[in-house]
Amino acid sequence: MAALTQAPVAIPLDAFPDGLKTTGQHAPLYDHIKTFEQFPKEISGPTVWKAEEYRDAPEKWTHRFTPEEIAELSATADQFLANKIPLTGISKSNFPLPNLSKRLVELRADLIDGKGFILFKGFPVQEWGNHKSAVAYMGLGTYLGYFVSQNSRGHVLGHVKDLGEDPTQIDSVRIYRTNARQFFHADDSDIVGLLCIARALEGGESDIVSSHHVYNTLAKERPDVLKTLTEPIWYFDRKGETSKGQEEYIRTSVMYLEPGENARVYTKWDPYYVRSLSRFSEAGIVPPLSAAQVEALEVLEATCNRLSLHMILEVGDIQFLANSHVLHARTAYTDHAPPTPRRHLMRLWLATPEHEGGWKLPFWDSNEKKRGGIQVDDQAPVAPLDAE
Repeated sequence: MAALTQAPVAIPLDAFPDGLKTTGQHAPLYDHIKTFEQFPKEISGPTVWKAEEYRDAPEKWTHRFTPEEIAELSATADQFLANKIPLTGISKSNFPLPNLSKRLVELRADLIDGKGFILFKGFPVQEWGNHKSAVAYMGLGTYLGYFVSQNSRGHVLGHVKDLGEDPTQIDSVRIYRTNARQFFHADDSDIVGLLCIARALEGGESDIVSSHHVYNTLAKERPDVLKTLTEPIWYFDRKGETSKGQEEYIRTSVMYLEPGENARVYTKWDPYYVRSLSRFSEAGIVPPLSAAQVEALEVLEATCNRLSLHMILEVGDIQFLANSHVLHARTAYTDHAPPTPRRHLMRLWLATPEHEGGWKLPFWDSNEKKRGGIQVDDQAPVAPLDAE
C-alpha cells in the first residue's frame, strides 16, 4: 500500500507528533475473510463476560482516581498548558505520568485482551473547566492508543452533544449529534473513550455488552443469524465522509476472524450505517437488505439488549471501551432547559496497532499507528473544545 500523503508544507508537523492522518475507512481484504465453517463453535476466555458478573459488583469495573493520581494529572496538564502546545500535539513524550502510567499499562491490556471496559470516576471537570479537562483527558488517552479522526472535519477530540439535527435523516446525520437513541454498535476505532462533562435531565444512559457472549448465545439459539453476520454481504454507508474518488459505501461483514492462528472474532457493526443506504439500493447501486439480513439485525439488537450491562455516567466519569469485542448503546435523552448546560460528553477514538499489541485485522492498515477512524482528503487533525 502506498504511503499516506504527507502534510502540506503550511502545517507544522510538530503539532501532530504521532502523524498527520488516520488511515480512515476502507473495505476489508476480501481474501482474508473466513467462511462461517472456520469460525469457532464457542468463544472462551476473559473477553466473554455476562452482565450478572458485574451488575452488583461495580468494584470489578470502576476505578476512582486517587488524590495522588489527580494531582499528577493536574500538574502535568498545567505544564502542558504553560508550554503552549496545541491539543493535537499531546503525546506520551510530552505528557509524562510516571505513576499513573503503571496503572494504565494494566488497563490497556485489560481493554485489548480482557473484558474490554472500565469506568473511571472522580475526574474534576467542574474544577478544571473544559480546556484543562480536555488536556488531562487526552493526555490520559495517549497511554491507551493513538488519536484518530472521528469525522470529516478531523476532530480528534469529539463532542457527543445534541446540536438539534434531525435523527430521522440517517443518510446524512451522525446520531451522536442528536438526542436520539443509539442502538448497539461499535465505533471506527480500537478504543472509544467518553468523558462526562454534563448530564441530561433524563436518559442518555449507557448499555454495553460482550460481543463474544452475544456470539456464543447466537451460536446456540440462532446459528443461522450468526452465519449471516459473518458473510461479506453487508453494505455500510459512509454518509458522504469520503475522499475524492472513494465510493460512498463499503461492502463488508459484521463479524471477522483475525488472520493467523488463535484467531479471535472481531465485530464491526452499526445498524444506522446499514439502514441508511436506501438511497443507493432504491437506485439499484447496492442490493437491498434481504429478509435474512433484516432478521439478523433485529435479532442481534434484541440479544444485545437482553444480555447488556447498564451504567450511568456521572459528571467526571470516563468510560473506555474496546470496539473489537464490546458493543455499546445509549438511551434517548431530554436535556435541561437553558441556561443549564446540555448533556455533553468528550469523546476519544484511539488506535492500537498490531505491532503494539492490537488485534490483527483483515485490513491493509492493521499495522499502521493511526489505523481506522474517518479521514477525508488531507484534513488535518483538530481538537475543538466544544461541539461544532
